[in-house]
Amino acid sequence: MEGRNVPHKTSLPEGVRVGTVMRIRGVVPDKARRFHVNLLCSEEEGAEAALHFNPRMDESTVVFNTKERGGWGQEERGHGLPFQRGQPFDVLLIATEEGFKAVVGDAEITTSATASPPARVRLLEVGGDVQLESVKVF
Repeated sequence: MEGRNVPHKTSLPEGVRVGTVMRIRGVVPDKARRFHVNLLCSEEEGAEAALHFNPRMDESTVVFNTKERGGWGQEERGHGLPFQRGQPFDVLLIATEEGFKAVVGDAEITTSATASPPARVRLLEVGGDVQLESVKVF
């Protein structure tokens, strides 16, 4: 199976501007519990996260959060879970004026307001229970 090892990191030295789209494609393994995509403000350990996107198969929900000054913010939960074990997925994370919009397949999950502006993002990280196929930024 072609795929990338996780955790996978994509460096974004120019940051992210409004309108930037990050496309993450992969497959949810049969026994997956949860995986995550983090948009981090630096490459250092414990970096602030402009977005933590966390599909949880074990809770049938998607959690959005942010991390600043070493602490997690208020969790936002999307409605339903557009991911299924054993199935491929296609996630678009789109930078907007307010934060990030997540689109999975044909469904927009939610818009997450972020504490950190998209321009501060320097690293996209994917980890957890996931078979990653590709990460593209355009």
